[in-house]
Amino acid sequence: MSRLSIPELDNAPQASQPILEAVRKQLGVVPNMFRLAANSPAALEGFAANNGALAKALDVKTRERIALAVAQINGCDYCLSAHTYLGSNLAKLTPEEIDLNRRGRSHDAKADAAVRFASKLVLDRGSVTDHDVASLRAAGYGDKEIVEIIAVTAENIFTNYLNIVGGTELDFPAVRANDLAEAA
Repeated sequence: MSRLSIPELDNAPQASQPILEAVRKQLGVVPNMFRLAANSPAALEGFAANNGALAKALDVKTRERIALAVAQINGCDYCLSAHTYLGSNLAKLTPEEIDLNRRGRSHDAKADAAVRFASKLVLDRGSVTDHDVASLRAAGYGDKEIVEIIAVTAENIFTNYLNIVGGTELDFPAVRANDLAEAA
């Protein structure tokens, strides 16, 4: 059960309703996470704007790979469930790739550098080394993409924390962080 209220669309604060309606038009549904964020029109507006801007960053596969790694590290079952679904259905990632992404890796060499960096960013709370940045550059990422990797990582930390604190009820097929098998 959720610890914070998840308003129905017609019970959400008036200032949140246009954003929720836009989400419904885009996705066909309004996931519980958006409804939870709607409790604060300012937070929902900020998240929606950030999410829209970052949809133009990197490519969808890399964004989903990062989201999977971050959700796994933070133990956010809601985001892990959502991004497993999106990774499979939107980004067309294989189950094997999703498993690797959850472990902070990728079969794709360039994506592997991004996912490893995002994982280190979360685990070490931003304290990366010159070598970590050099590894991204060696994989073909420039300053623009490095900033985008950081931004996508930070956005996912926000949604992880929001859903963990809120105890958001799953509205995606359930994937649990503690179900990741030890063997890779």
